[in-house]
Amino acid sequence: QVQLVESGGGSVQAGGSLRLSCAAIGFTVSPFCMGWFRQVAGKEREGVATISKGGLAPDYAEHVKGRFTVSRDNTNNIVYLQMDSLKPEDTAMYYCAAGPYCFGVQSQGFSSWGQGTQVTVSS
Repeated sequence: QVQLVESGGGSVQAGGSLRLSCAAIGFTVSPFCMGWFRQVAGKEREGVATISKGGLAPDYAEHVKGRFTVSRDNTNNIVYLQMDSLKPEDTAMYYCAAGPYCFGVQSQGFSSWGQGTQVTVSS
């Protein structure tokens, strides 16, 4: 199974940008739907964005649509999440995951998960 490692998190002012990366270790990500999810301590995990095997028609949660962009580089086994116009409510631990199919931004079916990277947005 694919091992995933997230990076690129950090602290940023509201309105700023961050680019998260998800690197696959040992196996290619090309057969998988890839997704980004986030979670705040004590709160339920929520979907952020997903992208299909071929990178067509990515899906986004309504609260990030127009601000976040997900992309993938199958050759180098990396998935990205470009986050612009960040808001304090975007503060969370962000996780990358892999699964057989994409179905909106639902997490059902994702079997491989990274350890997460923290994003903190201040006012």
